[in-house]
Amino acid sequence: MKEWRRWLALCFAILWMVGTMPVTGLLEAQAYNEWITTTKVPTGKTGKQMTVSFRLRNKSGEDGEFAVRFCDDGVDIGDEDEDDLKFGYAFPFEVTDSTFENWKSVGKIRAGDDKSVSLSGRVRRDLQDGYYTVPIEIGIKDDDGQYGRCVYEDIRVWITHSTSTSDEDEEDAKTYDFVLGEGQSTPDGSYPNVMNFAIRMRNNSSATVYRVKASIVPAAETEKFPFEINDVNYDRMFEKIEKDETVDLGYSFAIREDAYSGYYPISMKIYYSDSSNGDALETFETSFYVRIHNKEKEDEYGEFNEHDRTRARIIVDGFATIPETIIAGEEFELVLKIKNASSDIGATNLLFSMESEKVSDSAVFTTESGSSSVALNSLPPGGVTELKYKLLSRPGVDQRSYGLTIKTKFDSPEYKNAEESLVVDIPVKQIARLSTGTFEVMPDSITVGGETNIMFGINNTGKVMLYNVTAAFEADSIQATDTYVGNIKPGETGNVDCMVTGTAPTEDEGKVKVVISYEDENGTVFTEEKELTLFVTEDMSSMEDIDAGFFEEQPVEEKGAVAAFLEKNQKMVLPVSLAVAAVLVIGIVTLVKRRKAKAALESDEDEDE
Repeated sequence: MKEWRRWLALCFAILWMVGTMPVTGLLEAQAYNEWITTTKVPTGKTGKQMTVSFRLRNKSGEDGEFAVRFCDDGVDIGDEDEDDLKFGYAFPFEVTDSTFENWKSVGKIRAGDDKSVSLSGRVRRDLQDGYYTVPIEIGIKDDDGQYGRCVYEDIRVWITHSTSTSDEDEEDAKTYDFVLGEGQSTPDGSYPNVMNFAIRMRNNSSATVYRVKASIVPAAETEKFPFEINDVNYDRMFEKIEKDETVDLGYSFAIREDAYSGYYPISMKIYYSDSSNGDALETFETSFYVRIHNKEKEDEYGEFNEHDRTRARIIVDGFATIPETIIAGEEFELVLKIKNASSDIGATNLLFSMESEKVSDSAVFTTESGSSSVALNSLPPGGVTELKYKLLSRPGVDQRSYGLTIKTKFDSPEYKNAEESLVVDIPVKQIARLSTGTFEVMPDSITVGGETNIMFGINNTGKVMLYNVTAAFEADSIQATDTYVGNIKPGETGNVDCMVTGTAPTEDEGKVKVVISYEDENGTVFTEEKELTLFVTEDMSSMEDIDAGFFEEQPVEEKGAVAAFLEKNQKMVLPVSLAVAAVLVIGIVTLVKRRKAKAALESDEDEDE
């Protein structure tokens, strides 16, 4: 029995030792934060207002505008059991309608930089002494101006039970915080110019602070502090700073000659008092960044060998043109999808420069307006971005695809000033054009059933081949006819030479429609219309229907009928009249000759007698 009691006592001792181990160690062993860091554990009292201060680091790989709020993931709200309260799993603040809804803006944070942030809440009165987990949600602003969830991480806080039921120790629960550079761009300077800048400092505390001294902490090492240390101290003093009040910290620095180009963190200590009665000063440590332009840092990797370095892979993931078909001489928009094809290496300081293929020393594509270069701060592994160019195509180029090169220059962690040439082929179309020479119609007037010869040339005045060219002739007075010309190369002429037959007398202005058709390289048919003049008349070669008695002398009283007949057949009067005149002349000449021969014969007979 005694032995059993000894073992039981030993087990209780072990359990008691485990139960009395610091909770901090257990919690810290389980938590690992990348975005949120704290220099000390925030503390609060039950029933009192508490401020949770921390530093938020931008781990997204690119610049962004951030906000924070309390997160309701992973906590029990309203239905906690005794173990939740005992072991710190309960949400430690009183919950209202806005506790998990309202974002608190942090402002813009550059990739890799951090800022001081704080959130406040009233501690629940039912908590026991101990550590509690506060989940923090981090949001980044999207293109629509809304904050989307980026990540969430936990902060551990220490809560103690308040010994007072009043607010007399409200001041003891206050946490003091200062924010530097809110809404500002990083101060930027170039050697050997003097760098003048001012950093805004806001009292992010829940109360006024007094006897404030903001002190820059310079370092002797150039890699830590890029400025000449010319002053004994760099303190800026303020008698008091109200809650949420912002003051300017102005500085003027000479850049060190041996400072390298890059970003430098400038450490700062802020001394303050929470009362105006001369209490001891408290200390708040923070930092801000400056950017220096001077000489580039020596390559720490030794002799350069591109095969020994790793770098991002920048490719064209696709492209489109607006409109889809590009006509030579017209403007269009080119949209390029640029992707970092590397799975684990990011690219920074990207510069994209466009170069067009040239024809006769002239670029085929030129920018309609603006620069042909585009800069991008960063492109994370697997990231995709869009580049848009407004371009104008050269009008006189041949119809084919032309190369457009996007020269890319960027940095990777192990490879500075890496270069890639991204080439896309853009097809350019030409509009087919033609003209016709003079129409030669011989003769330009024919009778029904007669033929005429039509000749003219078709000139290809465009930049593309005209395929399967034909010419067709159409009119009511002729037989429809078409002739095949063939293919006509740019700058050359195809000749049309064909016979057209008249089928009916012309009853209009003698216009004959000439339809010229051709095909493009895709087999699409196009047509153009022209006109020529050709008259077709009745055939007058047969006179069989003319009455021989038509030419006999008509009585005077019949004159009206003859006149009407002549008016009706006026086209036949002239040829008939000519025929009759010829007959009369021949008859008269024959008669005269006969009479002369007879007279001569009679004269010879008289002489003989």
